[in-house]
Amino acid sequence: MIKIDQSICTNYTEATSREWIETNGIGGYASGTVSGTHTRRYHGHLVAALRPPVDRYSLLAKFEEKVIIDGISHALTSDQYPDTVDPKGYLSLIEFRLDPFPVWTFEIDGVKLEKSLFMVHGENTSVIQWRVTDRPKDAELSLELLPLISFRDHHHLRGEDCTFAVDRSNGTNAVEIGLTDSAAKLVLSNNAVSLGDTGYWYRDFQYAIESERGFDHSESLYQPFSLTFDLKDTAVVIASTIKRDAGEADALQQAELERRAKLVVVAGAETAFSRELVLAADQFIVTRGVGNSVIAGYHWFSDWGRDTMIALSGLTLSTGRPEIAKNILREFSLYISDGMLPNRFPDESETPDYNTVDATLWYFEAIRDYAEHTGDTSFVKDELYDKLVDIIDWHIHGTRYNIRVEPDGLLHAGEQGSQLTWMDAKVGDTVFTPRIGKPVEIQALWYNALCTMSDLATEFADAARARQFAEMSIIARESFNGQFWNIAEECLFDVVGDDGNDASIRPNQIFAVSLHHSMLVSARAKRIVDRVQRDLLTPFGLRSLAADDPQYAGIYIGTPFQRDSSYHQGTVWGWLIGPFIEAYRKVHSTGRSLDKEAQKFTDDLIRGFRDHLSVAMLGQAAEIFDGNEPHAPRGAAAQAWSIAELLRVSSPNIMTKEI
Repeated sequence: MIKIDQSICTNYTEATSREWIETNGIGGYASGTVSGTHTRRYHGHLVAALRPPVDRYSLLAKFEEKVIIDGISHALTSDQYPDTVDPKGYLSLIEFRLDPFPVWTFEIDGVKLEKSLFMVHGENTSVIQWRVTDRPKDAELSLELLPLISFRDHHHLRGEDCTFAVDRSNGTNAVEIGLTDSAAKLVLSNNAVSLGDTGYWYRDFQYAIESERGFDHSESLYQPFSLTFDLKDTAVVIASTIKRDAGEADALQQAELERRAKLVVVAGAETAFSRELVLAADQFIVTRGVGNSVIAGYHWFSDWGRDTMIALSGLTLSTGRPEIAKNILREFSLYISDGMLPNRFPDESETPDYNTVDATLWYFEAIRDYAEHTGDTSFVKDELYDKLVDIIDWHIHGTRYNIRVEPDGLLHAGEQGSQLTWMDAKVGDTVFTPRIGKPVEIQALWYNALCTMSDLATEFADAARARQFAEMSIIARESFNGQFWNIAEECLFDVVGDDGNDASIRPNQIFAVSLHHSMLVSARAKRIVDRVQRDLLTPFGLRSLAADDPQYAGIYIGTPFQRDSSYHQGTVWGWLIGPFIEAYRKVHSTGRSLDKEAQKFTDDLIRGFRDHLSVAMLGQAAEIFDGNEPHAPRGAAAQAWSIAELLRVSSPNIMTKEI
C-alpha cells in the first residue's frame, strides 16, 4: 500500500504532481491525480479500448462531486481553469492511498467520506464508490454527482462540435450516453435516488502537463445530467461500455482484490516494495487476439514489439506467469513478416509497423529465457523454431531498411531517414540518432541470437543448421572484437558506421556484456562496465550519452522537437538499470558466486527506486528521467520495461526482505 498524508493532499502542487492509474487487462485504463485535477488529456475515469488492446477512447472524464451536509454543499472536486483552481476540493482531502486501487478520504464538518475507483479485469468498466465512514449522529447527508463526458480518441481533445444523446429507456439507474454519429456508448449504472436534467458544457479545463509538453491543453466537457444519492448507503456508479447493475459493485471489487492478491502470492513477493512491482507489472499485460501482448507505457503508447520482448522476462517469468510469456511469444509469431517482428501496433490502424531491427533480435532472447526458465523446449520446437530459422535466413539475404548480414558476419541496418534501433526519436524528416551501419547492441543481439539458434538446433538434432549457426557466430565474434574495440577510450564504439566509427560514450555497449551469450573476454567486459558506471550511471538508470559530450542535453522538456532532440542525448532511461546490473554482476562474479559487496551494490540500486514509486505515477516507474540532478521523472509516467527490468534483476533479498 502507498499512502499520501494530509500535508501533501492539501498542498495543491504536490497533490497534483502525483498521479494514479488503473488498467483492465485489455488496453483500457482510468487515471488522474491525487488532487483530482486533470493535468493530461489522458486522464479520465474510463478510457476504453474499443479494439483491444488499442483504439483507446476517453468516455467519462470525471465527476463534479458535491457532498451536501445539512443542506450545505461542499465540493470534493478540484479543477484547473485559466488562472484559477475552482473548486478546491483538495483542501478537504486528508488521505490518499493505493490499497491496492485508488482511495480518497475527505473530512468535512465531522463527516468522513471515502471515494474509491477500480477497473474490472477484462472489461471496459470502472467501478466508482463513495461511502461515509464517520458522521455526526444527526447529520443529513447526500451526494450530488455531475458526470463530465469526453467521448473522443484518447490522444485528442474534446470541443463543442458534437451532439450527445441520452437514453433513459432502461431507467434512471442505467443511463446510456453516446454521440449521435458514433457507435460507442457509455452506460452509467448507478443507485442514485434521483436524476436531474442539466445539459451544459464546462469550458476551458487547463491541462498543465500538455502545456509543458508543447501541446494544445484546453478542453470543454459535456455535462448531461445530475445524479443524487442518499449517503445512508454506499453510492455507486459503474461506468462501462456495457450495462451493469450497481448492486454488483461489491462482488466485482472482491473478485478484483482476490485476483491481485493471487498475483502477489504466485510471484513470491513478501516485501511491500516487491508487491508494488508485481502489481505494477500486471498493469502492462494485455490481451491481443487469442494471446497476450504488453502495453509499452501509459498513457500514450500501444504495444510495441521491442518493448514487449525486452519486458517479457521481468513482467512474466519473474512474476511466476510463464503461461503469459508463452501466449506473447506465440501471438507475436503470427505477425512475423519478411523475417521481422512488428515495431508497434498503432492505435488507429490494423496494420503494424515494421521499422525496427532490434525487436526481432530481442525475440530470440525472450524465447531463450522462456525455455531456460520453464524447460518447455517442445513449444519452441513445435511452434517457433522453423520461424526463427526463417528469420535468420531473411537477415542473411536481406530484408527491409537495408537490414542484411555483411561479409564480415556482422549485421548492417539502416538507410537515410530511418531510425531502427531503440534510439528512435524522429520529428518529420529529422532523425536525431540514425545510427546507420553496425550499431553495437545490434551486433551483441545478433551474436546472442546465433548462439541461441546453435544451441536449439543441437537440441533439436538439426545438425546442419547447428554447424551453420555456430560458424556464423564465430565469424561475427571475431569481426566484432576486431572492429568495435576503441583503444583510446578502452570501451566499445557505439556504431561502426558507413561513414566512420562513432566513439560517443553511450549505454548500448553494456549489452555486449549483459546478454546471455557475450563475445567479449572478461578483461574488456570489466573495462566496459567500469566506463559505463563512471560516465552514465545514475540512481534511476543510465544516461543515454555521457555528460561531457558536446551533444549532451541534461533536461528533457519543451516542445515536441526540443524533447525528441534530447530523448537519447543524455536523458536517463530507467530500463537500462537492468542490463547494467546484469553486466556488473557478471564481471564481479567468481564462478557462480557473486561478491557480497557487489550484491549489496546492485540490490541498493534496485531499492533506490522505492521512493520513486511514491512521487510521480504512484506504484509505477517512469520511462525516463533528466540526465541532470535531481533526475526529475519525464516521458511516459508508467513504462513497462522500467518495471520489468527491476523485477528481472531483483535478487531473492529484494522479494523477501524489508531492508
